[in-house]
Amino acid sequence: MDLVSWSWMFLALYIGAMVAFGFVGRNKVRNADDFATARGGYGPVFLAFAFAATTASGATFVGFPGIAYDAGFAAVWSVFLYPAGVYLGVLICLRMVSRGGEVFGSRSIPEYLGARYQSDWVRILVSVFSLLLFFYLAGQLVSGIVMFEIMLGVSPGVALAVTAAVLMVYVALGGAHADILTDGVQGFIMVLIAVLVVVLFVNGFGVEGGFGGMVDNLEKQDAHLVSWLNPNDVRYHSWWSVVAILLSHIPLGMLPHIGNKLWALKEPRQRRRFIGLAFTFGLTLGMLGLGGLLARAVLGDDLMQPGASSNMALAALFVDLFPAWLAALLGIGILAAVMSTADGLVVSSSQIIANDLYRCTIVPKLAKQPAEHVVDRQVLVISRVSTIAVMIICTAMAWALMDTNVAMIVWIGTGGMMAAFAGPLILGAIWRGVTKAGAFAGLLSGVTVFSVTHGGFIDPAWFEPGTLHDVAVWLAREAPNPWSCAAMGEIFSVALTWGVSKLTAPLPHDHVDEMFGVERA
Repeated sequence: MDLVSWSWMFLALYIGAMVAFGFVGRNKVRNADDFATARGGYGPVFLAFAFAATTASGATFVGFPGIAYDAGFAAVWSVFLYPAGVYLGVLICLRMVSRGGEVFGSRSIPEYLGARYQSDWVRILVSVFSLLLFFYLAGQLVSGIVMFEIMLGVSPGVALAVTAAVLMVYVALGGAHADILTDGVQGFIMVLIAVLVVVLFVNGFGVEGGFGGMVDNLEKQDAHLVSWLNPNDVRYHSWWSVVAILLSHIPLGMLPHIGNKLWALKEPRQRRRFIGLAFTFGLTLGMLGLGGLLARAVLGDDLMQPGASSNMALAALFVDLFPAWLAALLGIGILAAVMSTADGLVVSSSQIIANDLYRCTIVPKLAKQPAEHVVDRQVLVISRVSTIAVMIICTAMAWALMDTNVAMIVWIGTGGMMAAFAGPLILGAIWRGVTKAGAFAGLLSGVTVFSVTHGGFIDPAWFEPGTLHDVAVWLAREAPNPWSCAAMGEIFSVALTWGVSKLTAPLPHDHVDEMFGVERA
């Protein structure tokens, strides 16, 4: 059989398994809280696979290898600093966010922040910002299109429809349980593929001369491909760009579609083991970017030609190096990466509508308060309906953004959110003194700075030659780099959260003690 035939066979098995997990998840859903969080339902090993898979996303399998294909060895900084930043943020927030779920029954990160700062408006603002995750979900769907086109030979429209339909079915059925069940299995598959890619890279598989031959090949194509920094690529052109990779990823592990998995851990005492395993798996998955370097050596500049895309680097490498059946099987593994993040995004996005806006905002303002079991049933129905609505919207967005690098689409959605969250979520997890006003200042300043810098709204022509002009020129050069812009936004978010909190009324001591788990005499 050829590649397409093998791919269709493996795809049918994969879809069948995912839908089956959806039905298993449905049987575990007893109420709206189960749909939203799967609270206390999973052990540290399985949940670590699920967490790492959701964090990795299609950008890790499609976008990062594409970036490495374009930028060369400078992209290795991302391989290590991206997971280091993510799990540093999780380590900072894990205890606090987990406790918030236990004490206040939080079902989402927006609800947790609303409880942390005793503010409906903080929750609503974070909920609105969280809608930017639609871009993240669109990026995952674009990754699915790339895989279907290469492996199955189908048109982009058919590829998008199949990806969206499978997601919609199993998430609408099982919610967070279906999300975690599928992600745990998919995470295991993804780690195996990542280990294979590392072995291929270290041995320079497919290149005459092995690893040394691969390096020589890249240097002959472009000397900048084998340097620590690449002046031709704005993502790695300076040491600030490298530092920005670490800083920008610190809040990533606490985005709504990832952070909500912390509440699914069975026992609080398992946190240390969970975070150790999740970091190990996450670091392994980060090394998938190395496949882009090998692809550049094996394929040359083929993917830089008209009609091709560096997004195809890892898939094209598999097709070139392996028999059809193995390439097809590995391709399904890449599709698993797409689905593992996309399903978490769908669940968290549906909870913005069902939980954060309806249950927490609209229901308390109703003239006649419905019974709790009635509200719970309504929230469950709204969760499932909004899952379908979210998929339709994001499918349309994916169609419009089809020719954009996947990692860059993802950062349109996550950059502003991570910049906004740095102050109230990250600083708020380690400093008792963050106030309600400080949280607002951090949220608004972070997303504003990211939007202004990444949007390139500061024109150097506005300024006379001098310091301000030099700063404007630097900002204009950094504008295409979302990691740099997010890091700047995070710095402003933390600084303003701290500064405003110092000048405004603190939260009640009893509430802060309860949040931080301080026992009062």
